[in-house]
Amino acid sequence: MDAASLGDGLQPADAAHFGLDGSSFFRDFTDIVTALVLGFLILITVVGNIFVIVAIMMEKNLQSVANYLIVSLAVADLMVACLVMPLGAVSEIRSGWTLGPMLCDLWTFFDVLCCTASILHLVAIAVDRYWAVTDINYIQARNPRRIGFLVVAVWVVSLGVSLAPQLGWKDPGYLDRIAEGKCLVSQDSAYQIFATCATFYLPLLVILFLYWRIFQAARRRIRKRPGTTIQPPRERKGLLKLVQRSPREESTAFTITRSTPEPSSVSPEKTSSHNGAQPPSVGLVTALSGATSAAVTTTTAAPAKTAVSTRRGRETMEAKRERKAAKTLAIITGAFVACWLPFFLVALVQALCEPCQPPPDFVASIFLWLGYFNSTLNPVIYTVFSPEFRQAFKRILGLAPPRPAR
Repeated sequence: MDAASLGDGLQPADAAHFGLDGSSFFRDFTDIVTALVLGFLILITVVGNIFVIVAIMMEKNLQSVANYLIVSLAVADLMVACLVMPLGAVSEIRSGWTLGPMLCDLWTFFDVLCCTASILHLVAIAVDRYWAVTDINYIQARNPRRIGFLVVAVWVVSLGVSLAPQLGWKDPGYLDRIAEGKCLVSQDSAYQIFATCATFYLPLLVILFLYWRIFQAARRRIRKRPGTTIQPPRERKGLLKLVQRSPREESTAFTITRSTPEPSSVSPEKTSSHNGAQPPSVGLVTALSGATSAAVTTTTAAPAKTAVSTRRGRETMEAKRERKAAKTLAIITGAFVACWLPFFLVALVQALCEPCQPPPDFVASIFLWLGYFNSTLNPVIYTVFSPEFRQAFKRILGLAPPRPAR
């Protein structure tokens, strides 16, 4: 019997058994690649958020009140990586949900709970930063009680949104959809509108508004740095004559003095540096405000050209600080919107337009995992602006010497 007759005698099941079915090989290869990609994404999400938690636990200079929000955010993102993403990966690899309705209920509950908590933590951090920039007395008023209230509020709201389907707010075809291999949160139109608005659209509007106000306040501080005075031309001439008359007074005419700000106006960074702790959320405020350091009072008797060059230098520095503030806010809001907008946009359209066709399963999976990817980015975005966090990560990895004991 030749090879041709052997091939003609094989049934499709036999061909798949001997590995001659190309579609089966392609499907197996796709499953392997999907498992590797999603497994790597889960791993780096777990490692990144564990690093944040460990860094705060080990480094005394990071154990500040403001870091309560960062720790709680890391816990929420770690729960996404441990409780949500693995079962989602199993569903993707098997091309459908095969774990039954009970586990589907549990998975969708943790999915909504953890993802909502992760998003609402970004709102709480924005609120904390807004208060820190706009209220000079907030640094003194910031205490575990106030930050703890924000953390509890985030988790209570998240719990309420996630429990609603488990308490009966489900669509009639919920069980039929699970039997078809699709495990989705309640597709009831009213619940979808409520959930999407409460977990994304309203938080998005709040974040955009607060960061816009933060940027405005930062720009005002950058353009009008407190304590910096440049003498007008007449006063410079008078000072120049005074210097020529009295050499003893020359030292006072050119003195640069650093004035210590009042306790109520000390920046978060300044407070934390004095106490040996720098909150990461406040570290970004430094980048945004650019004017929270100690004020510098300068009295100069330089000629007019020197004053013009100094003013131009100041304008250049102001422009750089404004660009840095804008870039920082663009990274924060851009990452959040890019990760979650596609998923929630599709969810809202499906809730408002029932006859509309849902996107293909492949596209829906990309949108869902793009949202999960936000939990991977959060540890990077909310700590990379803090030098203290970067040093802590290096010490954890053994790339920097341990902090000397005091």
